[in-house]
Formats: sequence, structure tokens, C-alpha cells
Amino acid sequence: MTKEFIKIGLVSISDRASSGVYEDQGIPALKNWLDNAILTPVQFIARLIADEQTEIESNLIDLVDHEGCHLILTTGGTGPALRDVTPEATLAVADKQMPGFGEQMRQISLNFVPTAILSRQVAVIRKQCLIINLPGQPKAIAQTLEGLKDEAGNQTVHGIFAAVPYCLDLIGAPYIETNEAMVKAFRPKSAVKPIKR
Repeated sequence: MTKEFIKIGLVSISDRASSGVYEDQGIPALKNWLDNAILTPVQFIARLIADEQTEIESNLIDLVDHEGCHLILTTGGTGPALRDVTPEATLAVADKQMPGFGEQMRQISLNFVPTAILSRQVAVIRKQCLIINLPGQPKAIAQTLEGLKDEAGNQTVHGIFAAVPYCLDLIGAPYIETNEAMVKAFRPKSAVKPIKR
């Protein structure tokens, strides 16, 4: 029996990075965090695209419907600027909205900057895939995924990734295990499976 793996789409949305004006930092930051946080084997599919709603929509649809991604994390394009259309594109391809993710991301970021309320990140489900819009800055990406800890390493504010594995369970995606030193996946006791080694 082959060990299950999870397929994760990483989408960085930036006019300037996609046109080569500067190097994209979003995908490396996402991949680095996920490599450290997920113990289950992962296959990544990365896309660097411009802030164009039709392009974002077509990439999200392709990653779910054709590539079979179970989780897609986007970065960039979630502010109030005229070119920021990631939330609109994400909602356009959704079967269900998951508003708690955006609420919690803004709550975490408000600990650092008052402009967190300008962020319009959303999360949705399309088929058997969870799609989450993350902030554009690498430091903010890690903070929203991991949450906040005190100096002793105790969790003070839950990051959004703690809820991702159980959400994936509920929509029929593969069961994933996390590195509890970084982020402890929360599941009801009845949903916890014995660890395979």
C-alpha cells in the first residue's frame, strides 16, 4: 500500500514579480513553511501570475479540476488597491465560502499593524479542495499560518493552519499530519488516526 500524499497548489499573484521586475518571495516562503509544518508527503504545484482576475480564476480552476490539488494557498492581491482582485477571483470559483479563515487572519495581523483591517483575504471550497488567500509578505504568511506564541513557546493566538487538516478531512481530501512543534492540527478525538511510520 502506497503512503498517501497531499497535493498543494502555491499561487503567487503579483504584476511586478510575474513580469520579472523583482524576484517572487511568496512561493519560496509558502514552500519553506509547509515543508517544515507538514509531515505527510507533499507534491507542490507552483504558479506565478499577474493580478488579472480571469488569469487567477483559470489557474485556480486548473489546479483543482485538472491537477487535483487538495489545498491551494495564494499570496498577494488581497488589499484595497484597484489591481487587487484575488478575493474576487477566489469567490468566483467557489462552491462554499469559509469566512472564519479570513476573520482569523485579520485578527492575527491586527496584533502587528492597524492596516490589517484593509486585508480582504477569503477562503473557499471548490470540489474537494480548500483555497485560502494569504497575505503577501513572507513574515505575515508565517504568522497567519502558525499563529502567535509567547516567549516560552506557548500558543497565545491560534494560526489558521491548525484548522486546515480537519477541514480537509471533512471534504474528503487526504489525511495530513503536522509537525506539532510548529503547528498542532486540531481534530476531534474521533477523527484522529494512528500515525503511520
